[in-house]
Amino acid sequence: MKTTTVLGGLIAAALMGSVAGAQTPAGSSFEEAVAPGSNYDKAEFKLWLPDGVATVRAIALLVPGSNGDGRGQVDDPVWQAFAVRNKLALVGVRLTDKPHDQGFIEEYVNVSQGSGQAMLDAIAGLATRSKHPELTTAPFLLWGMSAGGEFNYEFVAWKPERVIAFVVNKGNIYYTALAPKAARSVPGILFTGGKDLEFRTNTITGLFAVNRRAGALWALAEEPSAAHIVGRSRDVALVLFEDALALRLGEGSSLKPLAEKAGFLGDIKARTFQQIGEAPAPNYPTAWLPTARVAERWQWLVTEKP
Repeated sequence: MKTTTVLGGLIAAALMGSVAGAQTPAGSSFEEAVAPGSNYDKAEFKLWLPDGVATVRAIALLVPGSNGDGRGQVDDPVWQAFAVRNKLALVGVRLTDKPHDQGFIEEYVNVSQGSGQAMLDAIAGLATRSKHPELTTAPFLLWGMSAGGEFNYEFVAWKPERVIAFVVNKGNIYYTALAPKAARSVPGILFTGGKDLEFRTNTITGLFAVNRRAGALWALAEEPSAAHIVGRSRDVALVLFEDALALRLGEGSSLKPLAEKAGFLGDIKARTFQQIGEAPAPNYPTAWLPTARVAERWQWLVTEKP
């Protein structure tokens, strides 16, 4: 495959700006909790809104690892700068399981069984508290690590019409194998770590393979030297999210579909990419990437270039 060249350093600088030394963006925070439900114990959420945004375009949902508390992530200056630049709300999530004997299986990530609705109910409450009614129907950008990525995947399978783009990030247990067709049309990147547990990497690779065979507009991205860590995945996700916002947001809360032929194919073995249509695709799974900018970031991660 021919490699498409994009000036990665300039892109990263333009996208992220200068976070170091910058003032913390001004904003407002609100919190909401939901009573325990059938597949979760605690359900607590924190909203952060940039000052001066009359209408929020979308919500970046920040979901932590197993039984973790992601509410503090809304105070991260990188996420806040991203929200300011793109007129987004940030929502940090805390979901926990009720006690059970297999703690490595997060029951709350099975969102269709109650935890997903709890999150939507909490956002409706936050919309009222913040006097931003558009939050109730705003679409999501789904960021998460480990169990957070599991939650994202299951939410896309449950409510694909609400998701602009998503990531799976080195997770372990998933409840859906072949996602619905509408979910396969939501752009996503499934991250693995070359030094993570084989249980995790094999599971995510299998999810990618079965859904990509069925036409999923998804990419598989392995960071070779990463274990069970975020690594470079957030840097790539931010580019995916920003480009997906530009491509998919329409009038109101409706989302525009993406044309598969308008994207790029990443050769997972060769770690190169090309625009679709330039040459025949190989006879093994390839990554689908929506723009040249996302493709360049994908290649940067999988090759671990400086």
